[in-house]
Amino acid sequence: MAGQDRTATTDWEGDLRSGKGEVSFDSSGAAGPLPVSFPSRFERAGGQTSPEELLAAAHAACYSMALSNILGSGGNPPERLETSATATLEPVEGGFGITKVRLVVRGTVPGIDEDQFLEAARQAEQGCPVSKAIAGNVELTLDAALAQPGA
Repeated sequence: MAGQDRTATTDWEGDLRSGKGEVSFDSSGAAGPLPVSFPSRFERAGGQTSPEELLAAAHAACYSMALSNILGSGGNPPERLETSATATLEPVEGGFGITKVRLVVRGTVPGIDEDQFLEAARQAEQGCPVSKAIAGNVELTLDAALAQPGA
């Protein structure tokens, strides 16, 4: 499979604190323009997004795809995977940094037990391209469990 490029663009106007921008997904056109601003990043979202939320969205999607592939390749495709990712922005030496990403996944996967699911979840954490991109730079935690039937 050939490499793939994906492009997003931000159009920003003004200084950091009072300025504003819009993020567009150029390659797909699937979303945008999405408003972004200093208050949406450091204070309250107010219907706008932030780089950290976009990173969290990318990680949740990437991780779900990696886990689905691992489970399916093992003969147990998931009925459903619900994955959330939370990216934490906080003060670090010299400014601010994304210091943590917490993945939480609940899966409905017929034919496997909790231990098998946890092993697949750990493999997906290691193999997801977004996880690989942030490895060594960000504390990554994983909370994985099979969903309770009927939940």
